[in-house]
Amino acid sequence: MVAAFEGWNDAADASSTAARYLRERWDARPFASIDPEDFFDFSTTRPQVRLIDGLTREITWPETELSAAALPGSQRDVVVLVGTEPQLRWRTFCAEVTGIAGELGVELVVTLGALLADVAHTRPVRVTGTAADPELVARLGLQRSAYEGPTGIVGVLHDACRQAQIPSASLWAAVPHYVGGTPSPKAALALVRRTADLLATPLMTTDLEIASAAYESQVSEVVDEDDDVAGYVRRLELVGDDDDDDDDDGHAPEGSTGEVDGEQLVADLERFLREQGE
Repeated sequence: MVAAFEGWNDAADASSTAARYLRERWDARPFASIDPEDFFDFSTTRPQVRLIDGLTREITWPETELSAAALPGSQRDVVVLVGTEPQLRWRTFCAEVTGIAGELGVELVVTLGALLADVAHTRPVRVTGTAADPELVARLGLQRSAYEGPTGIVGVLHDACRQAQIPSASLWAAVPHYVGGTPSPKAALALVRRTADLLATPLMTTDLEIASAAYESQVSEVVDEDDDVAGYVRRLELVGDDDDDDDDDGHAPEGSTGEVDGEQLVADLERFLREQGE
């Protein structure tokens, strides 16, 4: 099962876009949805009204939809879950999801997420894969998650998978914080590729690659119009390049943290924001 949720875990719409792209490319067909009535505050996530044939009014409710397909190049099937992060009864909601996964015999749940980070839009998107199970970490080449702090529906779902004894892993793409409000096909492409690699299935992504190139070019044009912003992005590029050069396998050498100089970046960003005035 591949799952993604719009909302807190979905910077620049990257994870939900990736899940929908995979659903389309795998020709997955909807087979179920979770009734939103018990899980959403409709004054916060409002239903939408639309006209059909210009006459009939129809209400579209926020939903969590599940689709299924045969996984290309594999003897396994795949379920793609796409929804919006609910506001209410997260434990019950996640019990619904793991219940469906159990009934279908799901052997691995992979969630997709995207977060804002101090990275440059001109550099390759960093995707971090994490899992709690040491065996899964070793088998799939992931990292053991050491995160502590606030969590979203993705974190609660992984805890529910643990309790249901369903192996689970999480893929997170880093999105430049200075364009976090702009949908990022580049981050979505990185998640799509990493998911396909994780599931060992071939996937053509030409159209998403074209969209990613256009995105990078358009953002660069906007950035280059402001010397302060352009200078800030160049600093991010240098820091990111230094991190990549730590060693060949992407890990910092012994005695090095491999972390970005966060205080300097924050200071630069605050200075930039002050200069923008209102």
